[in-house]
Amino acid sequence: MRKIKNPYLHKEGYNCFGCCPDNPIGLHMEFFEDGDDVISFWHPQEHYQGWVGVMHGGIVASLVDETFGWVVTRKLQTAGMTSKLEIRYKHPLSVNDSQYTIHAHITNRRAHLVFMSATIENAKGEVCVEAESVYYAFDEEKAKEMGFSHCDVENEQLLSM
Repeated sequence: MRKIKNPYLHKEGYNCFGCCPDNPIGLHMEFFEDGDDVISFWHPQEHYQGWVGVMHGGIVASLVDETFGWVVTRKLQTAGMTSKLEIRYKHPLSVNDSQYTIHAHITNRRAHLVFMSATIENAKGEVCVEAESVYYAFDEEKAKEMGFSHCDVENEQLLSM
């Protein structure tokens, strides 16, 4: 498993709710590549709740949507946008859990359309969320226009987390 380098860190105006480490109200997600999967280990906080002690469903959707974006960024070396997002909430996610693990990967591709699936597991390894997405992957020219050039991983191999 290798940490994916954030290609947007020094771009002017970069303040993504999902992955910008400097966004004071953001999710501060980081991503790792493990074979075909892109993985994020995320630590919830109380201010992301909907009902008392339960993660807001929109935050949960943001976690998988952001991870899908990073699958396209890393695996296809381009930028893009969500065309369709389906989420199955199987179990509530507690804001008091120590960590959630989001796994996502490509399941199919047709021209610019990228089909992906994801899961979110709690600290006990239980699948709480299943999601599927259709993403529109930009061509190289549009990706450059959006500020994307390439996405690398760090050289050092990490132990499985």
